[in-house]
Amino acid sequence: MLGPSLAAWMLFVFVPLGLAAYESLFAWDMLTEPKLVGLANYAAIAERGELWAILGRTLGYSVLVVSGSMALGLGLALLLDRPGRYFAFVRGSIFSAYVVSWVAVALLWVLLLDPDRGVAAAILRALHLPRVGFLTDPRAALVTLAGVTVWKITGYAMVIFLAGLRSIPKSLHEAASLDGAGAVARFRYVTWPLLSPTAAFVATTSLIVSFQAFDVVRIMTQGGPARATTLFVYAIYEQIFMNLSVGRASALAVVYFVVLCLLATIQLRAWRAQAAIGRRS
Repeated sequence: MLGPSLAAWMLFVFVPLGLAAYESLFAWDMLTEPKLVGLANYAAIAERGELWAILGRTLGYSVLVVSGSMALGLGLALLLDRPGRYFAFVRGSIFSAYVVSWVAVALLWVLLLDPDRGVAAAILRALHLPRVGFLTDPRAALVTLAGVTVWKITGYAMVIFLAGLRSIPKSLHEAASLDGAGAVARFRYVTWPLLSPTAAFVATTSLIVSFQAFDVVRIMTQGGPARATTLFVYAIYEQIFMNLSVGRASALAVVYFVVLCLLATIQLRAWRAQAAIGRRS
């Protein structure tokens, strides 16, 4: 029964990854014959500091996205976990942002953040605050992209947390209330420990989404200003389609896959350890 899924994974994940690992050993511009260079592509992206800069920016972006989407998603789930059409409408409205394409979301926020005619600029002017280059200031651009990503995926995190909250037996909360536990104590000692597997899932999927960021970068900043928003996937795109360097692009892709696997493994183990501590306490 696992055969079809494994075949799809082999065809669309492992075979392309194997080809990327093979092509990373060559210098090839897609115009001339490939030349075997061994690990020179890996050495080049490491020696120039390009790899570490890209990795640092992507990790910073991922921290903002994962922490922001989890905090907002959990808060909204706790706030909207109530019956009634009004709450159902609000939940659906928040989740609707997740189903909209990345291109549409990026174009919408480009208009909203326009320094001259955007809504954000109008609000700053009305409050007599200094002008902010959300997409043109290197100090603000990466945070802005993270904020747009959080806005888009928070609805997904909210729905998953809602499912986790509704899987917790009400009898546990009732027993805690009879023992004198308040709302904060019930959340700390009942809700959160039982919600840890759900939180681990949301954190892992949010991490993967943040590492896959491309459309929002390509449309909103093109990796600028001053390469402040050049993340992993966009850097791969630059190498292969702008610099015509298939070898270095493939080397970045292999490093990207390894880093993502390591981070996901560390994150899952950390959440499982925390959940085990919570159950023992």
